[in-house]
Amino acid sequence: MKNKVLVVLLICHGWVATTLADEVAPPKAHPDSTGWESVFAGDLSNAIYPKGIWSFEGGLLTATEDRCIWTKKQYENFILDLEFKNAPGTNSGVFVYCSDIDKFIPNSVEVQIADDYASRWAGAPKSWQCAAIFGRQAAAKSTVKKPGQWNRMTITCKGTRISVILNARLVTEIDMKKWTSAKKNPDGSDIPPWLGNPMAELPTKGHIGLQGKHGGAPIFFRNIKIKGID
Repeated sequence: MKNKVLVVLLICHGWVATTLADEVAPPKAHPDSTGWESVFAGDLSNAIYPKGIWSFEGGLLTATEDRCIWTKKQYENFILDLEFKNAPGTNSGVFVYCSDIDKFIPNSVEVQIADDYASRWAGAPKSWQCAAIFGRQAAAKSTVKKPGQWNRMTITCKGTRISVILNARLVTEIDMKKWTSAKKNPDGSDIPPWLGNPMAELPTKGHIGLQGKHGGAPIFFRNIKIKGID
C-alpha cells in the first residue's frame, strides 16, 4: 500500500512540476499566426491615434511624426506577432500593458526597437538596444537586421512574465515581479528616471501601442497579429 501511495505521489509531483514548467516556459519559435486577429484594422477604426499621423500605405503601417498609436482594446495574456523594418537610426518600440496612454512612459512596458547598427544605438546601454525591455533588461543577443530589411518579433505576455523572440531567436525573458525599484534594476544598473514606476507595480492588462517616427527616423510595421492565451 505504501509503495502504491508513493508511486501516486511521485506521479502527481511530476505532473505538477510539468504543468508549472509549461505555464512559465516561453515559446522558442515564431508561431504560425495565420488566421490570428489583426491588431489594427485597415481603416484604423479600432485604434486611438492622432489623425493624419498614422496610416496604412500598401499594407505597411507607418507614422509621419513621433506620436504613438494605441489599441482601443486592453489585452492581458497574449502573444503579439509582428514584422518591422528600420531605417538608418530608427528608435521605436512596442508598448504593452499600458494603463494610461496620456502618460504612457511610466505606465507601460516597452519592448525596444532600434537600429543597433547606427553608432548612436551601438554605443548606447544594452538595455536601450533592439528587443530589450527598455531601460530594464538587455536582450541576450542583438539579432536585428540591417536597415531596409524586415524583422519578425514575437512578444509573449502572460501575467508578469514577458518574453521576446526576434528573428527566430529567444533573446529576452523577464518576470516583472523582480523589478521592485524605480531606480535600480535587479542587476544593480540604473533605471532611466523617466520610466518612473517600479515594473512590479504595473498592471498586467492594458493597451498595446507602437511608437512613431521617433528621433527623425521612420519605422514600418506589417502583419501585426495577436492571439489570447490561457
